Amino acid sequence: LQVQRATGIANNRNIRATASDPNGFQLGFSQNVRGQINFFTKETGFYQLCLDNQQNHFGFMQVYLNFGVYYEGFNTEKEPEDRKELNNTLEAIEVSIRKLQLQIFHMWRYYNFARMRKSSDSILLESNYDYVNWWSMAQSCIIVLSGVLQLYFLKRLFHAQ
Repeated sequence: LQVQRATGIANNRNIRATASDPNGFQLGFSQNVRGQINFFTKETGFYQLCLDNQQNHFGFMQVYLNFGVYYEGFNTEKEPEDRKELNNTLEAIEVSIRKLQLQIFHMWRYYNFARMRKSSDSILLESNYDYVNWWSMAQSCIIVLSGVLQLYFLKRLFHAQ
């Protein structure tokens, strides 16, 4: 998970996320702007992911969630030692396909994390863009006003009656 945007009085981007199993036991937690919770499961049911926005009162957060679920194959019985060459070839293909699936899963996961970071940076840049524009305009107005006031007081200083 990753916090994309946060608004409110405190404007704190940290969020607490907890994962629970169907029995209600806590499996893991994360308390950062970017977090990841890994856990092993052995039973079926509804798993919960709870997000807590307690640190950012009177505001909202936009959170990007990415779920990746993968499992290891079930243990099969050992086959006899005198397997045919065809079975060995099929087993080698199966092992290489499992490795490929695992590598593709990790590549997909890293790609999604990169997308989350890019989106978060983009939203931060857009909000900073407006902030910088308003402050630049205000400072420009103050500079022009101070120049006008300096000119007025300099003219008044040399004004002869």
